[in-house]
Amino acid sequence: MTKLINTIYGEWPKDFMEVTMIELKKKPQATKCNDHRTNSLIAHTAKIVTKILRRRIEKKTEEVLGEDQFGFRRGIGTRDAVGNLGDR
Repeated sequence: MTKLINTIYGEWPKDFMEVTMIELKKKPQATKCNDHRTNSLIAHTAKIVTKILRRRIEKKTEEVLGEDQFGFRRGIGTRDAVGNLGDR
């Protein structure tokens, strides 16, 4: 993805690609890995740029995906696919 973005937009600033991972406890007495979750912190400018790129990519993929593609799409999920089975 970085290679594609660099080709289109030029070289990204280094702090756009730096991510700080932190662990947050799910439970007060967390002792196991499953008792934690991770969160990634990125620069605000990087969040804005990635949101713009994500929206552009989603718009383009919506143009090529068929009506029978339900997974990995915003606003369309498994329930819609099951609902369509009853219509056939």
